[in-house]
Amino acid sequence: MELRFRGGSWDFSDGRVRLLGVLNVTPDSFSDGGRYESLERALERGIRMAEEGADAIDVGGESTRPGSDPVSVEEELSRVVPVIESLAKSVSVPISIDTMKAEVARRAVAAGASIVNDVTAGTADEAMNSVVAGSGAGYILMHMRGTPKTMQRAPRYDDVVAEVGTYLAARVQAATQAGCDPRSLMVDPGIGFGKKLRDNLLLINRLETLTSLGRPILVGASRKSFIGAITGQTNPELRLEGTIASGLFAVRRGAIALRVHDVAPMKRALQVWREIDRANDGTAP
Repeated sequence: MELRFRGGSWDFSDGRVRLLGVLNVTPDSFSDGGRYESLERALERGIRMAEEGADAIDVGGESTRPGSDPVSVEEELSRVVPVIESLAKSVSVPISIDTMKAEVARRAVAAGASIVNDVTAGTADEAMNSVVAGSGAGYILMHMRGTPKTMQRAPRYDDVVAEVGTYLAARVQAATQAGCDPRSLMVDPGIGFGKKLRDNLLLINRLETLTSLGRPILVGASRKSFIGAITGQTNPELRLEGTIASGLFAVRRGAIALRVHDVAPMKRALQVWREIDRANDGTAP
């Protein structure tokens, strides 16, 4: 299996989990809002994550935390385009744009982004699928019920795993019909996006059901509130252990990419996990 994106590809046959480093250039993201608003600090953070082993830098200019309000296209562009342009000149790893707006995706790819990460899987902006198809970018399709403003208002599922799988299958089909190369598509169950605690746990625990879609699976559980609900940590920055635990469990269940804030600790945890996992196949040192 592979993921093709503008200017390159990831071949997952080597078994290596890819890490997308989170770079929020927003004033109000749930974990690090306001920390990387300036171009200088955002660039420094992106370079550092690449040095720590991030396989891509995921740049977001609009918060999608529960209850957040949308921003205009112009505001989002002013936040992300200068950062992407600077990062494209400074790091060798691909850059992902985290947006639900087709015009932002188009301008971001023109500025140097290689992957589009849409939390609405192309449903918020009907032009998104065709923009991504025409750009040759990789395309991450995520499940979310409702909008960031409304998604945590009593979400309910009869069978969250089946419903998320059905939704993602439909979005893969829609993207393909719009002209996207199927090999450019990655799916994300949307941990924390319109889900209760048990929904999130079930999705990670039964993640292997999504492998039937035939596309790489990305999981973004980093610092999410479900970890705080379990551990009692109200400060997102104190949820590293829970992030690592959920990430490793997700990999065991079929994830081959993780979206994380803390690249270096997650990479080290994966290295140890991988060596333990290889102990019986004769390839471990």
